[in-house]
Amino acid sequence: MKNSRSSFAALALAEFLAAMFVFRADPAPLNELHTRAACVGCGNGNGNGNVGVLNGNLNGNFNTGAGNGNGNGNGNGLPQTNGNLGYMNGGTGNVGAYNGLGNSSSSSGNNNVGALNGNFNGSTNNGSGNVGAFNGNLNGLGNVGAGNGSFNGNGNLGALNGNLNGSLNH
Repeated sequence: MKNSRSSFAALALAEFLAAMFVFRADPAPLNELHTRAACVGCGNGNGNGNVGVLNGNLNGNFNTGAGNGNGNGNGNGLPQTNGNLGYMNGGTGNVGAYNGLGNSSSSSGNNNVGALNGNFNGSTNNGSGNVGAFNGNLNGLGNVGAGNGSFNGNGNLGALNGNLNGSLNH
């Protein structure tokens, strides 16, 4: 019984959507409909050169006339600083997404490639030079005294390496 109800609902929705495109509130002569369907040089050069997520979509569609809907949605995305490339990177020289964020020292969370590398490190020189995912995170936290919890979680390759090292030293 459940399948027949959802089938009926799907068919009803399909008929409604089809009717929206077939029957118009402002009926136009047949030759006007033919003119509207033709578009010359429309919808070109859209959605190019974007960085990040959900940029450059749904541009240059449903145009009529000539030369409309061109050159939209290009070159969007958050500008990356400090030689980073990708989406939501901190630190310096990170490539990918969500690398080098939330570190207590500028010497931590740098030159990572991949996703979620070199984040939330304390002390100095932690979580750098990792390649892959979830490497070099949460190192050198909660230390008391000079020189504790440094040089942890660096140079890892793969996933889930070099995390939670050099913490809580007094």
